[in-house]
Amino acid sequence: MPKERRYVKRRKFTYYMRVLDSNTQQLIGYLADISPKGFQLDSPQQMLVNKDYNIRLDLTPDISDKNFISFIARCRWNKPDETDPFAFDAGFQVVSISPHDDEIFQRMVTKYGSQSDGFW
Repeated sequence: MPKERRYVKRRKFTYYMRVLDSNTQQLIGYLADISPKGFQLDSPQQMLVNKDYNIRLDLTPDISDKNFISFIARCRWNKPDETDPFAFDAGFQVVSISPHDDEIFQRMVTKYGSQSDGFW
């Protein structure tokens, strides 16, 4: 298990939001945890560690007047899911996001997150 590098409290994501590849529109996974600087996915596929992904999150009207946000996130770790042998858990760090989309992302952290003991 990699050394813990999270510095900001992570919050469990209480809304199971789809995460897409913004280039292909293919499903990458579903948000499981979220923090101001990153997130964890439940994914049907293994993600490549240290690879940058072009992420698209489709939004709900209570978060934004935009239909989606797009940004670049780097996979920091990946491991098989402990309960589902056909799924993976992957941690991502947001590495490039526009200021407006970051405001929306932070709104998601506040609105959909629930307290967790971890740090990102």
